[in-house]
Amino acid sequence: MFGRDWNDGTSIGFLFALILGVWAVINILQNDRTGPLGKAVWSVLVMFVPFLGFVAWFFIGPKATKKRIG
Repeated sequence: MFGRDWNDGTSIGFLFALILGVWAVINILQNDRTGPLGKAVWSVLVMFVPFLGFVAWFFIGPKATKKRIG
């Protein structure tokens, strides 16, 4: 497919990084708590530094919303 042999580990790793990157960028863009500059920086980081950018975004980027009771 596309001139590559999909049986080696690098192709599977690339596909995995692509799926994680697309998922992360979609979540970044849907986040209401991040401003436009923050969304742009995180999106560029995730797409141009795939594994490291995704890991950094996963642990640093998303902020859980705190719901108050009462």
